[in-house]
Amino acid sequence: MTIAATRQGESASKTSHSHAPDPGGSVAADGAAVPDGTVRYLRIGDLVLESGARLPDATLGYETWGTLNAERSNAVLIEHALTGDTHVTRGASAEPGWWEQLAGPGAPVDTGKYFVVSINILGGCYGSTGPSSTAPDGKPWGSRFPLVTLRDTTDAEARLADALGIRSWYAVLGGSLGGARALEWAVSYPDRVRRCGVISIGASSTAEQIAFAQAQTLAIRQDPNFNGGDYYGGPGPEAGLALARRIAHITYRSAAELDGRFGRNAQDSEAPLRAGSLAGRGRYQVESYLDHQGNKLVRRFDANSYIAITEALMSHDVCRGRGALTEALAPATAAFLVAAVDSDRLYFPEQSRALAAALPGNVAVHTIEAPIGHDGFLTEIGQLNTQLRQHFFG
Repeated sequence: MTIAATRQGESASKTSHSHAPDPGGSVAADGAAVPDGTVRYLRIGDLVLESGARLPDATLGYETWGTLNAERSNAVLIEHALTGDTHVTRGASAEPGWWEQLAGPGAPVDTGKYFVVSINILGGCYGSTGPSSTAPDGKPWGSRFPLVTLRDTTDAEARLADALGIRSWYAVLGGSLGGARALEWAVSYPDRVRRCGVISIGASSTAEQIAFAQAQTLAIRQDPNFNGGDYYGGPGPEAGLALARRIAHITYRSAAELDGRFGRNAQDSEAPLRAGSLAGRGRYQVESYLDHQGNKLVRRFDANSYIAITEALMSHDVCRGRGALTEALAPATAAFLVAAVDSDRLYFPEQSRALAAALPGNVAVHTIEAPIGHDGFLTEIGQLNTQLRQHFFG
């Protein structure tokens, strides 16, 4: 999904910034106060992944807001989506967060009441160990970075929760990839999740969703500068990453939104139908829009991380090794909130309804009405304020 983030990802290998957090999450190891909304780093040790591969000395980047209470019962984990970072809301920073309708002072997840945590996904480029991080041999992981699944990253996040002194989350929630991460938490660690919000995602990635994802990763891999994933120190696969973003962004928006916003209009003075050659033709407005989205992502994201996280999303299947859907979900003890965007053509509302029907208890599906498509889970999360305040964060 689209995240309007301007922060630059910092390598998780920057261990000079790493520290063991205090249980309250507000004081660094050296005793200095850590402002809300500041990226911090925690080394969580070696991880044995689902694939059997070992990821040594992994680090997670994270941010917190608010204070963990004495009972350690008010912690809320908000999971970011595909190209997101940890900056959910402002805190002490002047920089806007990407989900301020949801979290912040006076918001449904009130940072004056709850201790909010956001963790950069394993494989990312905003503080957690990923392909651009330094491997034990002193070189970037690059092509050697192992496949990381959502279960792997959930296990890693559980270690960070342990370090923060959080045995049980008051709630875990997210949208899109973030919703898949929240669901995996509720099933993998049922005794540690009391409430779970799963928004704009189903129980697994479908064949069509994997197909869209494969087209994106292939666009990057076929860039001449990709160099098999070992492009660090040289030109990066910017054209491939920008193309991957264009493909993705089409799925994040609805046909009606694109047509209503751009129609068949030409971009400014460009003339798509007046060119002496195919190479010289002008662009339609929608082409210019996709160019902008692609170029914007290139300035802030690592191409290998895009592949790693996309493949983690391909791995999303809550049933893997757990039986049929109802059987797989049976261990979950959390109270669930499931929501879908009515115009979503990437993760269809039918997937949310199938998930809700299989969950223990009588779980309703709340509809976010948004003409723009999948990205409506971000822009229109305020439509769930009543449900969130009454049933989750009252």
